[in-house]
Amino acid sequence: MTDEIKPRLVKCFAGVFPNLTETAIPTASQDTVKEWDSVAAITLVTVIQEEFMIEIDLEELETMTSFPRIHQYLKTRLSATQT
Repeated sequence: MTDEIKPRLVKCFAGVFPNLTETAIPTASQDTVKEWDSVAAITLVTVIQEEFMIEIDLEELETMTSFPRIHQYLKTRLSATQT
């Protein structure tokens, strides 16, 4: 399951941030993407919830500040649901 997370997450980022190239997405963060404001953050989480069919607690939103952090969150979260 975790092998398919990254390309699906890239797709989510591409939908919310269409100006990012596929090579820039894996290093994207709130600090490097000027369009990543509070509205974009909520939109991104919504898209991720729909793509991965999960609910993300609002408390988790604070930690979702970069592609690597979100990717790690999803790997941990989805592997926990598999066991």
